[in-house]
Amino acid sequence: MNKRNFQRELDKIIAGLENGKKVPALLLHSCCAPCSSYVLEYLSEYFEITVFYYNPNIYPEEEYRKRVEEQQRLISSMPFKHPVRFEEGQFDTARFYDAVRGMEKEQEGGKRCFACYRLRLEEAAKRAAQINADYFASTLTISPLKNAEVINEIGEELAKEYGVQWLPSDFKKKNGFKRSGELSAEYGLYRQNYCGCVFSQRTNV
Repeated sequence: MNKRNFQRELDKIIAGLENGKKVPALLLHSCCAPCSSYVLEYLSEYFEITVFYYNPNIYPEEEYRKRVEEQQRLISSMPFKHPVRFEEGQFDTARFYDAVRGMEKEQEGGKRCFACYRLRLEEAAKRAAQINADYFASTLTISPLKNAEVINEIGEELAKEYGVQWLPSDFKKKNGFKRSGELSAEYGLYRQNYCGCVFSQRTNV
């Protein structure tokens, strides 16, 4: 079985959008400002975007607040063809710990992370449905350390459940990860040295 090319699938969707007059609304779950930088530069050409910052996994709270501020600063600093808005989800860390209970000792990048993806993407899908967005997506696929296949699989499952189209992605393609580094340097973004949760902090991933 051939491995899916999510970037090619995204290219086809965008090609179809360019033939229409309506600019579709996208709810974009963002994990952090550096990861969102390239994604926003890329997708704001074709979508009106609501950046949904929902990351109850981040530890400690001071780190969470710093990342929120950097996300807002980036959005206010970057030029966009179409509007980009910011919305912060609830910082309810208990939901994260409930979601990963029993998986605390799992290897980074494994089942615990997959449960975390689902938690955050489900909240994004719910919010996308509430605001009548045409699509929802996540910046998570830009990281070489994240499993894009699993993220897309979860997104597609939730799309069916909540009635909002999932925008397939593998944002690290087309030198997306490299470009995010360039934009982070250009805007002087704070780049954390661990994914976000207390477990990844211990391993600096």
